Amino acid sequence: MVRIWTGPHGSPGVPIPATQLRVLFVVEQNGAINLSGLANELGALLSSASRLCDRLEAAGLIVRESGQQSRREIAIRLSPDGQALLERVRQERQEQILKVLAQMPAGARQALLTGLTEFSAVADGHGRGAEPGSFSMPA
Repeated sequence: MVRIWTGPHGSPGVPIPATQLRVLFVVEQNGAINLSGLANELGALLSSASRLCDRLEAAGLIVRESGQQSRREIAIRLSPDGQALLERVRQERQEQILKVLAQMPAGARQALLTGLTEFSAVADGHGRGAEPGSFSMPA
């Protein structure tokens, strides 16, 4: 899963490095975000986030515009090309996952679904989960 999730940034349809792709996902998730908020989300220095935005803006993947609350604040948004790139990445990931699933036996697909469903429920605080301390990783 990790290989599929992190893989598309190296494909011909994704012309940017993983770090820049992550910026696009953060901007999309927030709708619009200022530079300090972006740096905070990335766990990066303000200057590093600014350079990432410079590259993405030059590539036409984001736009910077005056903030709605203050003209001094700059809001970072996805451009139509940035949104299209994220859609291509999602499509490529989905196709790769479907290829893997198609090669798995039906029982294994069902076990994966059950495990991921329970994982999601527990992570969201809705599942029953295992007794504390009862889980151990195989050697």
